[in-house]
Amino acid sequence: MKARRNESSKKPRCGGAAAAWLLVPLVVLIVLKTDSLPQLTRLNFTATSFFVPGLEREKIWQQQQQLVEAAKFKDADRLPKTTDSVAEAPPSPASSDEIASHGVDGIKDLKDEKNIIAMNGKVDGSLRNSDVAAPRSSKLNCNFSSERMDVCAMDGDIRVHGKSATVYVVAASNDSYRPENGTVTIRPYSRKWEISTTMQMVREVKITTDDTSQPQCTVTHAVPAVVFSTGGYSYNFFHTMTDLVIPLFNTAREYDGHVQLLVTDYDRTTIFKLRHFLGKLSDFPVIDFDADDAVRCFPAVRVGIESHKELGIIPALSRKGYTMKDFQSFLQSAYSLKRAWATPANRSSGQRPRLLMMQRRKSRALTNEENALAAAREVGFEVVVAGPEVVKNMAQFAEVVNSCDVMVGVHGAGLTNLVFLPRSATVVQIVPWGEMKWACWSAFRDPLPDMGLRYVEYEVTADETTLKDVYPRDHAVFTNPLAIHNEGFGKMWSIFLEGQNVTIDIGRFTGVMRQIYQFVTIS
Repeated sequence: MKARRNESSKKPRCGGAAAAWLLVPLVVLIVLKTDSLPQLTRLNFTATSFFVPGLEREKIWQQQQQLVEAAKFKDADRLPKTTDSVAEAPPSPASSDEIASHGVDGIKDLKDEKNIIAMNGKVDGSLRNSDVAAPRSSKLNCNFSSERMDVCAMDGDIRVHGKSATVYVVAASNDSYRPENGTVTIRPYSRKWEISTTMQMVREVKITTDDTSQPQCTVTHAVPAVVFSTGGYSYNFFHTMTDLVIPLFNTAREYDGHVQLLVTDYDRTTIFKLRHFLGKLSDFPVIDFDADDAVRCFPAVRVGIESHKELGIIPALSRKGYTMKDFQSFLQSAYSLKRAWATPANRSSGQRPRLLMMQRRKSRALTNEENALAAAREVGFEVVVAGPEVVKNMAQFAEVVNSCDVMVGVHGAGLTNLVFLPRSATVVQIVPWGEMKWACWSAFRDPLPDMGLRYVEYEVTADETTLKDVYPRDHAVFTNPLAIHNEGFGKMWSIFLEGQNVTIDIGRFTGVMRQIYQFVTIS
């Protein structure tokens, strides 16, 4: 499914600094019209005031990552600011004083590439200008059979030059994959079938077994590497999760942090947004592959990441048999989430289950949202409302989602946050008008059983779509929506995804809320 179909930390010893960070308050403010919705919880996050307890390792990772960014500049006058501009990414929780405490020497170490500092204070064994003895032969294996991705894995003497996007397999063995002319190219992003669209936004990585052109190592690593892209549609949260995060977990988790991540099409905003996840996955700051002029030598390299299906893992196809429950547990650890399971609220003791409403602004918005929220509140839910400005802070919002028992929203990228829900929670997808079930089911229904989540659907009728104010009832939009689909994705997108809002039937919606309330409570 194309991007437009879905909108949008091991533990270091940091002494006093760690204690200071633990004092930073968690800010969850309430933002909505409390006068009209007195029992609605409203969310607003301050980008610089929040710290997730237990993520000290991620702090160190952030600081090192900023030093890596700084090392790309040739002199002090060109050093980047310690906080990104609004246009690029939210400010880092690390203060300028903390970054400054590393001193000029810390930056020089990275510029000299003497070693790469692990998040737990160790080094990965990298050596400057190393000509250590390499294995006599290397092996290359590639898999081009999947419709979702191509992957090449190699081990032995593997040399990587990021700036030229080239991976050299030195002295490839006779049983290695032998590409024609000694070279094969891969775009390391998990949407292979969209070759004329998405994949054109992904840089090609060349893998060569030609022994006549191999450069000498300038940095030698003792850990394997994984090469992947943050290009494509990774700016859309659904695609961030289904094309990048889940496949990266499936590929790199087996190394238990002892892996170097090399990122082509390096996007600072995406890296910042995923900092908790990346900090848990690897002990080392990620490297901007495209800007890296070093020749890095690794004992093993994987180019491309393993993807199986939308928002999912197929254990039988996973190299290590990972499941989506393994992925959920990993996220809960990375983001210090408290609830693995949702437990029924006790009505007799006055407990109220928490319902999270995902708001939309530009399209597929609920025009009578306040009435819908009031109905949910009257049924007995504690209602939490989250708009697009809130969900941008992934780490903070993950805690909010994890505290809820029910998530409700019109089909769109915001529903992807369901990965943070505790197991046995309920997802209510409001399916827009226009024969859109195929898209809605693929994205947010079919993946849920593997995550232990319950699915409930509210399908919009012709009377509930604002398209009725634009097209007559005898138009194909109402009489034959599939004919619109057959005119091409662009036409379907512009009408049924971008062209409508929803005015739900409050009586019917209340009935759905009552059924769910009975399911998530006990007397």
